[in-house]
Amino acid sequence: MNDEHVRAVDPAVAEALSGEVDRQEGTLAMIASENHASEAVLEAQGSVLTNKYAEGYPGSRYYAGCEYADEVETLAIERARDLWGAEHVNVQPHSGTQANMAVYLAMLEPGDRILSLELNHGGHLSHGHPANFAGQLFEVEQYQVDAETGYIDYEALAEKADAFDPDIVVSGYSAYPRAVDWERIQAVADDVGAYHLADIAHITGLVAAGVHPSPVGIADFVTGSTHKTIRAGRGGIVMTSDEHAKAIDNAVFPGAQGGPLMHNIAGKAVGFKEALQPEFTEYAEQVVSNARTLADTFANHGLDVVSGGTDTHLVLVDLRESHPDLSGGTAEEALERTGIVLNANTVPGETRSPFDPSGIRAGTAALTTRGFENPEIREVGEHIVRVLDSPEDEGVIGEVGDRVTELCAAHPLYR
Repeated sequence: MNDEHVRAVDPAVAEALSGEVDRQEGTLAMIASENHASEAVLEAQGSVLTNKYAEGYPGSRYYAGCEYADEVETLAIERARDLWGAEHVNVQPHSGTQANMAVYLAMLEPGDRILSLELNHGGHLSHGHPANFAGQLFEVEQYQVDAETGYIDYEALAEKADAFDPDIVVSGYSAYPRAVDWERIQAVADDVGAYHLADIAHITGLVAAGVHPSPVGIADFVTGSTHKTIRAGRGGIVMTSDEHAKAIDNAVFPGAQGGPLMHNIAGKAVGFKEALQPEFTEYAEQVVSNARTLADTFANHGLDVVSGGTDTHLVLVDLRESHPDLSGGTAEEALERTGIVLNANTVPGETRSPFDPSGIRAGTAALTTRGFENPEIREVGEHIVRVLDSPEDEGVIGEVGDRVTELCAAHPLYR
């Protein structure tokens, strides 16, 4: 990729950037929250809009000279409406967490109650973990997945909501591999007089493509990331009805943020346009098909796949039964040495530390972007199992690493 200007000014940063390109080209990105943006998105994110302050919203800015910023943000909003069918869209949040913060600030008071999925069961920090602002400002109670099935226990969720009387119920997850019944969670929220926030950060692209049910028009608020399965500019998004539009906009700016990152919004606009093309639906379908192939490969080799499979882009594996002496952290490190990059992850009923948990999480969005289809994914899954079986065998690490290099060379990214 072109780095002549950076190299002339700052060779050290240029070397790091070049190294990162090489790392991405030469490894298999299977962290479920990662993807590879197109060069068009990268160009938009690196554009001159990084120079522009544009506090406010299109047509109502606090600075002059915003005509092109207005044009870009309006395009991003209009394309988001087309993708997800939302009445009102705010594309300014800097991240999915910032999007969630905006909803909380708009609709809750400090000390109000949030009901969300427990982190170890697939929830997210911004849904109320004590280390996060949400857990520090609000009273949080959490529901779980069924320990036997790995699926959300909707009946237990309803019972907990009835007992806890939350002000907002949060759905949408970071490590839950199954389709979510948004209507059922909305009914729980309605029964206790709570708002419903659906966080689709991981499945934003799958929802846009229609390969996962959409919460838009069901939940009161839908938040998401714009750089995971949707492959747009890095950041967040909030979608809601016209009824809550003003409250959300005020919570984003000036409530939680100052000037929007207009270069990121340009990246969002470009990525959204790409996602509106017919081939994006084909991509999303292949992402899910690849994830199911990966889950089946793991299961066929004796691994405990949480919930028995997947409906999304991610597969969660509990190592405790098949590899009782292998932690997720050790597995992650061994796999990275071969060029397979995924992450250690907590699992339902976690018995280890969250810093070295009992599971691994693998995603297929980035490999699908590179052109991997079911046969290659099956092979990658078999290589992962081989490393899990022999994490300290240098011969295995070397052989798998050589094959990963060949697979990467056959599916180039930016070179």
